[in-house]
Formats: sequence, C-alpha cells, structure tokens
Amino acid sequence: MQPYVPTRNVLRIRRECATLGPDSRARHRDPVGRSELELAQMQEGKVDEERLVLQMLEDGERVRKLFQGVSEEQARWKPAPDSWSMLEVINHLLDEEREDFRVRLDYTLHRPGEPWPPIDPGGWVTAREYNRRDPEESLTQFLSEREASIAWLRGLSEPDWGATADAPWGPIRAGDIFASWVAHDLLHMRQLLELHWAYVTAEMAPYKPDYAGEW
Repeated sequence: MQPYVPTRNVLRIRRECATLGPDSRARHRDPVGRSELELAQMQEGKVDEERLVLQMLEDGERVRKLFQGVSEEQARWKPAPDSWSMLEVINHLLDEEREDFRVRLDYTLHRPGEPWPPIDPGGWVTAREYNRRDPEESLTQFLSEREASIAWLRGLSEPDWGATADAPWGPIRAGDIFASWVAHDLLHMRQLLELHWAYVTAEMAPYKPDYAGEW
C-alpha cells in the first residue's frame, strides 16, 4: 500500500481526536444543528423521546454495518500516526456508552449534586490499548452496551430534562446530555466513513478517486 497523504477530512479527524482529554465533553457538548430546537421542544414536552431512542437503536446498527466485515488490517489502520483507527473509534464508542453518557445522565437525573465519575476519552485510547483489542469482540461489547442503554432509557419515568448538573466546564442540563449522546453517534459514524474513504484511497494509490467527485 502506498503512503497516504492526509486530506482536509483526515486532518479534521486528527483535530477532533486531539480535542479529547479528561472531561473534554465540553468541546463536544454542542449536538447537531437541530438539537437546540429539539431541546427547547423537549422542555415543553413536545419531543418524542421514543423516536430519539429508536434513532440510537438504529444508529447502533449503522455503526455495526460500517465496521463489521472489515479486515483486521483495515480495522487497525491509521491514515496518520496521530489519528484514530476504526478499531479505536469502536472502543471509544464502547467506553463512552458505559462510562460517560449513561452514567452522567443517570447522575444528573437521579443523583443531583453528586460529582460525576471522571473520564479520559483521549487518554483511554492508548492507556487501554484500544488498537490491540479484538475487533469482533469490541463491536459485540459496544452493541451489548447500546442494548443496555436502550433498556435503561425506556425505563425512565417522566425524566426531568431540565435537571442541571455542575460539569467541569459549567452547568449542563439532562436534555443537553441526551441530545449530545444521540449526536455523538453521528460524529463518529462520519469518522468511520472518512476512515473507509482514506483506506480505499491509500489502497488504490497511485490511482486517484477524483472522478468520483469531491469528498
């Protein structure tokens, strides 16, 4: 395989990964564009929570389809030394699912005033050796945690989405955490797609995909 020359998209992946440090959710707490409207509607009781839960269920399947079946080489491949591999993305999603969003939303809704357990998403990538893990087992564990999250969300009884927690960067509402949880899947599905594109581009070198259109 020819050396890969990072594109604007891969450079963005590297920048996004670099922003993830201990309790760095502040950098990613703004969800997708529609979320501000959805949060306002949620506070008024107008948002269909089950629809968002179903999206999370479907997004788990989308993540599976983006990752399942890739070779071990591709799963561990990185377009640049300081970017993430697809396997690292999957394990990031796994640990965020079981140690970040669900936990912190639970604390905000049910344990007001208690400090959140600390997280270190960027540090975990190397400290927990994500790229040495088994790809199939990593995906299975993520999907299992997603099922647990869906069951937990469906078990909530009249959650107060306006409940506020004191995050390391300032106040945050339960609804902000929920919206960010939904948006987090989209952020990393985009990353998985870009890693697919980068791998194919590198694999086809010296031939170029320009005829396909601008990426």
